Formats: sequence, structure tokens, C-alpha cells
Amino acid sequence: MKHLRQQIVQKSQYVVVKVGTNVLTHDNGLLNIDRIEYLVDDILAVRELGKKVILVSSGAVGAGMGRLGLKDRPTENPKLQAIAAIGQGKLMETYEELMSRSGAIPAQALLTADDLSSRKRYLNTRNTIRSILDFGAIPIINENDTVSVQELHSTFGDNDRLAALVANLFERPLLILLTDVDGLFDGEPASPTSQRIPLVEKWSPSLMQMVAEKKSSRGKGGMSSKLTAAKMTSESGGHVIIANGETPGNLIAIFNGEDVGTLFRGQNEIRSARKRWIGYAGQAKGSVTVDDGAAAALHIKRKSLLPIGVLDCKGEFQKGDVVLVLDKSGNEIARGLSNYSMKDVSRICGKKTNEIKQILDVCPYEEIIHCDNIQITD
Repeated sequence: MKHLRQQIVQKSQYVVVKVGTNVLTHDNGLLNIDRIEYLVDDILAVRELGKKVILVSSGAVGAGMGRLGLKDRPTENPKLQAIAAIGQGKLMETYEELMSRSGAIPAQALLTADDLSSRKRYLNTRNTIRSILDFGAIPIINENDTVSVQELHSTFGDNDRLAALVANLFERPLLILLTDVDGLFDGEPASPTSQRIPLVEKWSPSLMQMVAEKKSSRGKGGMSSKLTAAKMTSESGGHVIIANGETPGNLIAIFNGEDVGTLFRGQNEIRSARKRWIGYAGQAKGSVTVDDGAAAALHIKRKSLLPIGVLDCKGEFQKGDVVLVLDKSGNEIARGLSNYSMKDVSRICGKKTNEIKQILDVCPYEEIIHCDNIQITD
């Protein structure tokens, strides 16, 4: 086990460290400066190992609550956005002060869902983060709560998913999710009979059944969101560790190969950056429902989706948009880039390939979604 962990941390060039609100703040919402200080020290130590470290930091709303003396997290979105704006400045001020002691330079990057759902902006975000790293600075990323037009509770969902999307910008990353528990347990973490799971070789839906969520007045994410993030990253070839960020030295222990937290081993198949974007970042504009034969061809044989296997389509998608691929029960099994608009798909679904030209007058593509543009997600 130690050898496996040592091998993973040695080979991981890009390291994304996500730290949650509950780790960064006291119970009253004020920033926990002592904890942030040892977190910064550990991150700088990891950089000395030659790693490119990206920090995804929660805490803006919690810091803002502390600055304003609020005990309860408001539910109204405008108030939450205002509190985030107040807290984000304090959060970055703290990182600047602590990192500058060692000559390190933090670089703030605030993202919205649109920054990663648009293919062009997705690539620009990746290039910008790489450039920040090339300058020797440390990217500190948070969701741009202040300008997001969706509800603060449902933009990225939480910073766990944001961290996974950032990790998937790079090939074979190591994503470390620092939280207030010691990892994934086979029962309630506080129970004396529960055992920490040190290694997850392959994702299984049964993992979600182990989750016992607890509500927090300060943070949005829970263990289920961390498992979703782990699935997104590990299925794309990256490795994930969920560990306790409240324990000093845990981050360094991870890079010493010690048995800390729960390791989700990345799958052997390395998915291209294009497929990672299709599967997890691109915003779906509609859906197509397929029959059992087409579902098997996609999932098992990795074939293209032909018109004859499509039963129905919904949405307002155009050629080149991301669409969901659903089985007959309505379960998502894949995502892909459609070669046709929804209007044209509705006309050719269930038809043989040689009938496309007769129906549309042209046949630019034999398939509705080419296998190179499909990402299996179930």
C-alpha cells in the first residue's frame, strides 16, 4: 500500500488541493489563521518537491460571515453573494500575507460554470492556470459567487466539483480533498464500529450508500459531493485522496506515502482532454434516448451512435452541442457532441443510415454522435 501511494505521488506532476470551509474557519465563521498557516507551509513544502500545486479554496462566505458577525448562513442569494464578496478579499489577504513570508506569490482565479462549460473558455482557463504556474505563482481558485447568475447553492454544486473540473484540465492529476473527517468510512465516521477505507481500486455506485451526510452552517459540500468529485477524476485517469485537513502535517504525510485518508486509484485508461470536457464540463443542451442495442454498442463496444438506435430526442441543441445519451429508463449513460441539430435528429431517429440523405436531402454524417466525441459517464 505504501509503495502504491509513493508511486502515485512521485508520478503526479499536477497536484490540486481543495480545502473546505469547515477546515478553514472556526465554528463561529472566523478564519482559522493557525490552520491556514500550516496548510500554506505544507503546500510550499509540496512545491519544493517539484510539483505544480493548484489550490481550490472555499471559505469566502465563511470569512465574510465572520467579518460581519453573522452566526447563521443566510439563504437569500443576493446576501450570500455580498457576503462572499466581503469574505473573498479577507481570504486572499490572508493567503498573500502567509505565502509572502516565504517569497511565494498567490494568484487569485475566480471561475463561474460558464468558464468551463464553454469549450473555448475551458481551454483559455487551462492555459491561464498553466501560465500562472510557469511564472512560479500558486493559483488559488474559488467559484465566483459574486457574479454567478444561478443560485449560490447550485452553480458548480460546490467547490468539490469545481476542484474535480480543475483537476481534469490536466492529464493524470492528483486531487487531494481536505475535509474535516479522516476519509471515507464504511459507516458513520463517529461510530466506534466504523472503519476507514484506505483504498478504492475502482468506482462503484455502492460507495454512495456508505455516506452519512451532516449539515453545516458554513460549507456547502458533504461526503457525497466528494465522492462525485472522486468519480469524475479517477474515471478520467487521475488519482484522488480524501483526507482530514484539520490534522497538521497530513498533506506532507500524503507525499511521504503514508496511509492517510482514502485513496481512489485512477483508472488505467487516460481520457483525452477533449473527452474530459465533453463528459464533465460541457453544458448539455438536450438529450437523446437510445434502445438497448445502441446502449450496449456505446458502453461495451465503444461504437458511434447511429440514427437507427435513437428512440427520441429533447432540448434545443444544435450541431456541435453536448447532448446527454439516456437509456430507455432515462438513466444517463454517456455524453457526446451531436453531428445534427435536435430538429434533424427528430426526423432521422430510428432510421437506417442510407435513409438520411433521402430525409434531409444531404448526409454529411453517418452517425449522430461519432465514437471519438462520446464520453461514457455511467
